[in-house]
Amino acid sequence: MDLKAKMPSKVDAVKVAVGDTVAKGTEVAVLEAMKMKTPLVSPVDGTVKSIGVAVGDRLKPGALIMVIE
Repeated sequence: MDLKAKMPSKVDAVKVAVGDTVAKGTEVAVLEAMKMKTPLVSPVDGTVKSIGVAVGDRLKPGALIMVIE
């Protein structure tokens, strides 16, 4: 499952690492858009396969944040 940015935003926090096992609903990152922080949660149970962002990165809509399988 690819997690992608839905709107222009900035990465405020990444709360998991590659190889971590996550449950559906686990907060995996926090994005900031228009001065509001929004938690990004895993839509599936799985393992974090890759993370394509770092704290402070500015994202465009559709930017790949991470892959969970």
